[in-house]
Amino acid sequence: MSSINLITEIPGPKSKLMLERRKNALPAGLAKSTDVVVDKAEGGIVWDVDGNQLLDFAGGIGMINVGHRPETVVNAVKAQLDKYIHTCSLVTTYEPYIELAELLNRLAPGSFVKKTMLCNTGTEAVENAVMLARYYTKRPAVICFEGAYHGRSLLTLSLTSKYGLFKKGYGSFASDIYRLPAPNMYRVPEGMTEDEYLNWCINNLDHALIAQVDAESLAAIIIEPVLGEGGFIPMPALFLQKIREICDKHSIVMIADEIQCGSARTGKLFAIEHSSVVPDIITLAKSMGAGMPISAVIGRAEIMDCTHLGGVGGTYSGSPVSAVAAIEALKILSSKEFLDRAKHVGELIHTTLQTWKEKYACVGDVRGLGAMQLVEFVKDKQTKEPDMQIAMNVLKDAVSQGIILIRAGLYSNCIRLLPPIVMTDEQLTEGLGVLEAAIARADAKEQHAD
Repeated sequence: MSSINLITEIPGPKSKLMLERRKNALPAGLAKSTDVVVDKAEGGIVWDVDGNQLLDFAGGIGMINVGHRPETVVNAVKAQLDKYIHTCSLVTTYEPYIELAELLNRLAPGSFVKKTMLCNTGTEAVENAVMLARYYTKRPAVICFEGAYHGRSLLTLSLTSKYGLFKKGYGSFASDIYRLPAPNMYRVPEGMTEDEYLNWCINNLDHALIAQVDAESLAAIIIEPVLGEGGFIPMPALFLQKIREICDKHSIVMIADEIQCGSARTGKLFAIEHSSVVPDIITLAKSMGAGMPISAVIGRAEIMDCTHLGGVGGTYSGSPVSAVAAIEALKILSSKEFLDRAKHVGELIHTTLQTWKEKYACVGDVRGLGAMQLVEFVKDKQTKEPDMQIAMNVLKDAVSQGIILIRAGLYSNCIRLLPPIVMTDEQLTEGLGVLEAAIARADAKEQHAD
């Protein structure tokens, strides 16, 4: 039985009215990937206000790995609402904050003693992680990487790459930020082998400590183990290991930003675990809250304890309502059954995507780690020139046929796939079929135009 059921066009008449209200009430710069107007959602299915039933392959940009409205999460939130909503962790103490921190301290990699502070968003988590690293080391500088997305505050936007989309018009930015190339094995420079290119990227880390910033001025190196907005590019284990080596040698704090790639999306609870590298601090958000706004900074106890009393915190940080949701979500996310399911979902998607690379001229690459998979569109397979327009055309076509999608990539020429892990094999196959049909139509149109 099909999970997609379209009774009107997308958007339908009720959706169009809501979209007009959005246009009149919200800032023009607040973008949206689709014209889907949600009425309700469950598991991997979304119903819009016109009664259309769609499959969610965007997952709130990786926010709902456990699916929409899992019963244990909903029940925990309801029970907490019957007790109290918020009393502020800066004023009182409440158990959900402590219980969640204890759980994260146990789950995070590393045999050392850890402590956790809770925040509201991924941006806040990254901001606090960098602040802690600077306070602990008494140094100002931070290294980040091309293709990174770390948030939209002044500091985190300074760390974020993809200038035209996120940063244009907002300068000046925070100082003492140094950005280095991250290895993208699809775009190896002409004349280099993959090994030569990776070695160049690794050696460039040492070079940067001479050419760009002195190691003794460096507080932190922050990296996504799998670049999210940058195009689902897994960082090679050797590259991450080199960062760890440099951090150990020069007493630099290594920060792993797991906000999109964490929470079991890659088949391990934390994506960094694939490399056997243990960072000093991990930032986590999105799917750890199952849709509720919450994030975490998990780190070595000596780093987390370094500030003066009152040096960290926030009014809404560690909301008990969000904390109980995260506790239940993490119980699911950390289970062997769920992690095995994530691996299976990743294999199913990747195996399907691999066939597209051979069949369609516009598909330049398919890649990812676990259930974090992506299709990159190009104008020519040899030159690998990015094709942003065909990616947008495919997305709009596929959404009109019943699946929710979002783009990614430094050139916005990729479509990322982040379906809830709880989506059935039948639903995954159905959704992938819709996406392939849209790619086939776009590819045929391009070939005909040529």
